[in-house]
Amino acid sequence: MTKKLRVGVIGAGIASRHLIGYDWNKDLFDVPVLCSLDEERGRELCQKHGIGEYTQNVDDLFVRNDLDIIDISTPPDSHFELCRKGIESGKHVICEKPLFGSIADVDEMSRIVARSGGKKLMPIFQYRYGSGLQKLKLLIELGLTGRPFLTTIETHWWRGPAYYEVPWRGKWKSELGGGLLGHAIHAHDMLNYVHGACAEVFAYGATLVNKIEVEDTMALSVKMQNGSLAALSMTLGSRKEISRLRFCFHDLVAESILEPYTMGRDPWSFIAGTEEHQKRVDEALAGYEVKEDGYTRQFELFHQAIIEDKEPPVTLQDARNSLELVTAAYHSQRTGKPTPLPITAEHPLYHSWLPDEERQLAASA
Repeated sequence: MTKKLRVGVIGAGIASRHLIGYDWNKDLFDVPVLCSLDEERGRELCQKHGIGEYTQNVDDLFVRNDLDIIDISTPPDSHFELCRKGIESGKHVICEKPLFGSIADVDEMSRIVARSGGKKLMPIFQYRYGSGLQKLKLLIELGLTGRPFLTTIETHWWRGPAYYEVPWRGKWKSELGGGLLGHAIHAHDMLNYVHGACAEVFAYGATLVNKIEVEDTMALSVKMQNGSLAALSMTLGSRKEISRLRFCFHDLVAESILEPYTMGRDPWSFIAGTEEHQKRVDEALAGYEVKEDGYTRQFELFHQAIIEDKEPPVTLQDARNSLELVTAAYHSQRTGKPTPLPITAEHPLYHSWLPDEERQLAASA
């Protein structure tokens, strides 16, 4: 019989989608408690998902001995401290994106996890598990793509003034960044998931759409460590929302659907260079085993990782790769020069990518 893991959820916003993922995995997870400062939304989620306890005291969750996992679905500036408390209280942790506000925080959390006696921290990158992207991963593993040349990724969404009426949005202190960090990060994680880490970034960024502190439009040119190139664009000023990923390899081109929030899902197109190779690609794809996607699949794989004591399906290194891209882009935007990666402790933005005046305010607070 499969062991059920008990989850304490913190948050009542994006947490609603996490709870759907747990509902689809009822044989693997039980959610006995939800914590949120928003009582109306919190109690509504408890009623909708059959959660027996509601609390506004987050520390209650850390001292309980009947929870296996803490699920953190709160604004970004709270993530590090909640993750630290979760791990040090002897629990596994799931944390929404963006994970933290600096590469230094990721490295410090790696040390905290390493001395925890086997506790696991899994960042959220649920878009990885769409069947379209998983089919591309299969073709790569089977050696059917050939050498990578160019990737283009468009994250063109719309966020108007009403979106920023939520007090923590659009501010460096609480959101930690703009569309590059909070919106395009999923699509950019797919870049790293397919090709590995980045080697160099050149970026232009601007705030063009809304009267906010952080960026809402960026264009990036990227060199990957595997030798391929990538062109990434992000805007929150696209009246027609799309997400598109296009991967050009020697032997085929893979292209996603345009649905803005489900771009990892089928139907992707896989076009080979010859009829013979197209037949090999089609035969391989015919054998693909369809699985659940999104949070449902990521949570299922996390359960397996805990039970079998393996690496989580998304690791701290994966989060580091995505945040290195963000850090390098902000540095390039401000200096007007390409920024090499990896981001090490000697880099001026290692401890924070916030603008100088925001860092000074944070230090004096």
